[in-house]
Amino acid sequence: MRKMDEAGVAAGAAVQNFPVRFDTKIAVLLRDDLEPWQRLNVTAFLVSGLGTVSPEVIGDPYEDADGTAYLPMFRQPVLVFQGTKETLTTAHRRALSRSLPRAVFTSDLFSTGNDRDNRAAVRAVGTDQLDLVGIAVHGPRNAVDKVLKGARMHP
Repeated sequence: MRKMDEAGVAAGAAVQNFPVRFDTKIAVLLRDDLEPWQRLNVTAFLVSGLGTVSPEVIGDPYEDADGTAYLPMFRQPVLVFQGTKETLTTAHRRALSRSLPRAVFTSDLFSTGNDRDNRAAVRAVGTDQLDLVGIAVHGPRNAVDKVLKGARMHP
């Protein structure tokens, strides 16, 4: 009986080692002409909005062995891509047509210093005239893949 229990535990552990395939994808697309600090800043800002409209992407809080609590994070990887200005414009249009949850970061936001001014800067420009430097999207894998067609993984 003990061998069967051990085998059962071993089989269960093996199942847990298989890669998890998520039905959804979280992706960030950055313009390829950004400075390194801008890429990091834009990525951080963009992904901060996704959990507010798609709370299912947020996992459980963390805790270390000493019981110190940490904030929950995304339950799945965030994939980061890059592309030209035209690639971003096309991806933005595709995300809108698919009604995917999305966040945008425009070049104007580099010159503002607070959330109120950021929102005003985006509000001042029409959808087709946004000077996008980054977008984040979340949705079904195949829909996000179609949005990102033409983009390449960030190095």
